[in-house]
Amino acid sequence: MSYPANKPRYAARLNAFKPLAEGRGIAGMIAAAARVEGMDAADLNYPDHFEGRPAREIGDMLRDNGLGLNGLAMRYYSDPAFAIGAFTNPDPATRRKAIDLTKQGLDALAEMGGGVMTLWMGQDGFDYALQADYARLWGDTLDALAEVSAHNRDLQIAIEYKPNEPRAFALMPDMATTLLAIRDVGAENLGVTVDFAHVLYANEMPAHVAYLAQRHAKILGVHLNDGYGKRDDGLMAGTVHPVATVELFVQLHRMGYDGVIYFDTFPDHSGLNPIEEGCTNILIIERLRAIAAELAESSELSDLLQKQNAALTQRLIAERLYGGVIPDGR
Repeated sequence: MSYPANKPRYAARLNAFKPLAEGRGIAGMIAAAARVEGMDAADLNYPDHFEGRPAREIGDMLRDNGLGLNGLAMRYYSDPAFAIGAFTNPDPATRRKAIDLTKQGLDALAEMGGGVMTLWMGQDGFDYALQADYARLWGDTLDALAEVSAHNRDLQIAIEYKPNEPRAFALMPDMATTLLAIRDVGAENLGVTVDFAHVLYANEMPAHVAYLAQRHAKILGVHLNDGYGKRDDGLMAGTVHPVATVELFVQLHRMGYDGVIYFDTFPDHSGLNPIEEGCTNILIIERLRAIAAELAESSELSDLLQKQNAALTQRLIAERLYGGVIPDGR
């Protein structure tokens, strides 16, 4: 079977470059990110990365630094009023404020020529039993998603789910719940962002949820990182779960995913140089992606997967990851 060739571009979390911004705010962060060899795209947070600057000016900054715009991501944490919820806030005026802010972000995205708005609704959830009316929370969220999806049908809206943080329980904690919401809303331009560390945190397998997302909706973004599944660690991609990362890329290759790979990692949390860390992310993922492209075309792998023979599939991946030929042993 032949699969479409993927042509990835790479973007990084711009806030990771704050230590190198030299007091120049978003302009300094963009300039620092552009120093990462192979980094050719960027996502920006709305509204905090705009700092009162017009969208076109920030678009010019990206172009001047050789970066394309992948998309924008809404950030509701900048307003204390959203602490108890943005789309689910008990105050109708505050819910309206969140929806209108999202529409403003979509207008900025369109003005800059971007195509994807990512919604991480970390404030929408609950912390205690007997705190929330779950029907109202769900209904208000669906109403908000329907309204922002209808604002500009030419733009894609991606839900980035996460089990919790800052709320103890997020309303969109996993792939299944997210796909239920997308089904209920029924908007053609609504889909999913798969964040590797969030998937681990939700006790899911990345390649499995990628398949489900593509079958029942669409994958609009891929965030790569790694971690130990206990929280959103944001470690360098492929450093803890290289085999699961390869499997994800096998699945993405077979589905023909050719969107930007966004490194949602936290070098600033552990004192790493963000340029060195960004280069490492790209070097590791280029290697793992090449392995995945080969395996995706492998009839041997396909046969072993049909038999669910993990002992032999692990030999295939071990040979490619670590070199050499592993004896048959049978």
